[in-house]
Amino acid sequence: MIKCHLSTLMGARKLKLVDVARDTGINRGTITRLYHETATRVDLDVIEALCRYLECEVGDLFELQDEPQEQ
Repeated sequence: MIKCHLSTLMGARKLKLVDVARDTGINRGTITRLYHETATRVDLDVIEALCRYLECEVGDLFELQDEPQEQ
């Protein structure tokens, strides 16, 4: 599963969803879905805009985690 660290990165910089949406031009709904980790797909231009805005690498924003084993 892919984990999105947008909420952590925004919290460290004390940014609000509306600030990121305004400053990047990304739809607020898209940012909200990433923030709450409910997004099922993300366009590359959104990832690029967020990485440039937050001055981070893609690996800082997203992390691949193993799925929990079902028993």
